Amino acid sequence: MAAKTLAGKTVEVNDEGFLLNPDDWSEEMAPELAKEEGIDELTEQHWKIIRFIRQDFKEKGQIPTIRRIKNAGGVPIKDLYQLFPEGPVKKAAKIAGLGKPQGCV
Repeated sequence: MAAKTLAGKTVEVNDEGFLLNPDDWSEEMAPELAKEEGIDELTEQHWKIIRFIRQDFKEKGQIPTIRRIKNAGGVPIKDLYQLFPEGPVKKAAKIAGLGKPQGCV
């Protein structure tokens, strides 16, 4: 287990940089995590997805699939790929302080 400092708080991360404890996350950490993923600025649309993923995870206990984000979150898949290129659920989950989604390699 490694440690990383985000927004002035030291958190534990796995070898891919995913937070080990989602409760350690704060919205202030998201821009730093986004920059690591090649996203320079988080727009309101990014935040809509990040907040949906965190809320859905809290309610269901697992990271939502891309289909669930599209259907329940109301975000077209095309938009997800534009906002979070090259693996939208994986990148969005990481920025949201959650673990690596199942099925992601």
